[in-house]
Amino acid sequence: MLAKVEVIKTHPRAHTPRYATAGAAAADLRVVVDDENGAPGQIVLQPGEVRLMNTGLKVFVKDHNYMGVIAPRSGMGHKQGVILGNTVGIIDSDYSGELLISLWNRSATPVEITDGQAVAQYIIVPVVHVDFEEVSEFSESTARGAGGFGHTGK
Repeated sequence: MLAKVEVIKTHPRAHTPRYATAGAAAADLRVVVDDENGAPGQIVLQPGEVRLMNTGLKVFVKDHNYMGVIAPRSGMGHKQGVILGNTVGIIDSDYSGELLISLWNRSATPVEITDGQAVAQYIIVPVVHVDFEEVSEFSESTARGAGGFGHTGK
């Protein structure tokens, strides 16, 4: 099933999200980096630096039963130490502004980010809205109960 997602390029060098392979669950998001003259450029993300990057794209998910998720690229995170500054981006179906990507260099080495580089992934996932019912106690119990962090000893 295909969800309808409209895309507007707000920058001439913006890249419409594309799936890299037939089995890809997420589409690549690429950044637009201008130099001081508006030509394709690059930035250096210093160790510990967090920077908001432009995609040059506005994306509108028309169906409220879906949302967009911006996720990190595993290779960048593992090999270069660059992940999302907010760890994951939730894009509500009714948001139609530009997709921005918060990049965080958690490594000890400067990392160059170039115009057109794939730096994140965009995933469309189903949304289930629920009715939150306030109660004084749960109607059922489980064997786990309130056992939380480390309760299994593993």
